[in-house]
Amino acid sequence: MRNIETVNTYLDGFRKNDHEQILSCLTDDIRWTVFGGFQVTGKEAYDRNIDGAPVFIDPPELEVVRMVEQGDVVMAELVGVAKRAAGGEMRMSMAEVFVMREGKIAERRAWVVELKENDFR
Repeated sequence: MRNIETVNTYLDGFRKNDHEQILSCLTDDIRWTVFGGFQVTGKEAYDRNIDGAPVFIDPPELEVVRMVEQGDVVMAELVGVAKRAAGGEMRMSMAEVFVMREGKIAERRAWVVELKENDFR
């Protein structure tokens, strides 16, 4: 459960836009992939991308639907809302894979689907 605790601490930091809290949960060589979006490696690059600027403003609202841990992998299903810098918001459904090393997140793999009509489309 230590890995789930780390992921929950990480997500709490994301909800507050607390860079220090987020980065404390990561290995120095963290790799973050948002499929269809971007990939960054290392804490410095990760830190620059936390805010989602220039596309998004303010921290996102994130809700965990479910989370499971198997060995050094935590998988999470999330729903959320992010405010767009250009106005309006993006509702989303997300699947996240967190690959852990010694209690810290070494890799984050995310699939983000924008929901425009309802809870599944």
